[in-house]
Amino acid sequence: MLKQRILTSLVLAPLALLLVFYTPLTLFSYIAGAIVLIGAWEWSAFMGLCDKLKRFAFVVFIALLLALLNWHWPIESLWIDGQLVGDANYIFTLSFSWWVVATYLVWRYPAMAKAWNDGIVMRAIAGILTLVPLWLALNTLRSANYLESTHFGSILILVVLGIVWSADIGAYFTGKNFGKHKLMPKVSPNKTIEGLAGGVIAAVTFVLVFCHFSDVDMAVWPIYAVMTIFIALFSAIGDLLESMFKREAGLKDSGSCLPGHGGILDRLDSLTAAAPIFVLCYAWTLSL
Repeated sequence: MLKQRILTSLVLAPLALLLVFYTPLTLFSYIAGAIVLIGAWEWSAFMGLCDKLKRFAFVVFIALLLALLNWHWPIESLWIDGQLVGDANYIFTLSFSWWVVATYLVWRYPAMAKAWNDGIVMRAIAGILTLVPLWLALNTLRSANYLESTHFGSILILVVLGIVWSADIGAYFTGKNFGKHKLMPKVSPNKTIEGLAGGVIAAVTFVLVFCHFSDVDMAVWPIYAVMTIFIALFSAIGDLLESMFKREAGLKDSGSCLPGHGGILDRLDSLTAAAPIFVLCYAWTLSL
């Protein structure tokens, strides 16, 4: 399994860099949409859908939502005079509200399971609120400051990926070596409070190192550190939310398209929360 994970990562890493840095904006948006639609297919299994036609119908519905958003906010028009367009903020505010609710659902699991697990409608809504803002967030970050620097948005995406990856790695090693107190054993038995703390520290360290080498004014380092704590904590909620839905659906992995890694959602779970909240934080810093 470890060998499979390493080989898959060696293939995916350069493809991810190619996508983030060297694809034109419109092509990037379409590829990001395709990835999200694969995630939608996997999410349909969380909804208890076994019939392929019904699963495909959910994917088509998500595709229509993405098309509607793309019609309303083409990727080239998400920023005006360096500011995020006002009505796009509503989507990210809605996304943030959803992750606050998701935090409560995860915290209260399994006591609150009946509130969202009775029928497929609530699970479908959860999937929409998890997947659609992720696509819009990736588009928003990739197109940031594009006219002045074609790679500026790519760097923003790498920063949010760095926060997620460093939080995951820090949580894994801290939890493995020092973890004693279970975080949410009924959702994910292996996660510990010590691991969460280690992940947050690792994410903040990554951002401060990035600020140092990017010559960011030290006066704003504390602001970025606090925002990173916020983003890293919600990235953990994204991970736990997917674990909760998989547990209810009786699934070990969200899918099997990535050898050694499971499915797309198993790789994007933390990013589903981190990316939209990162956009909110970034847009807020621009208004200071």
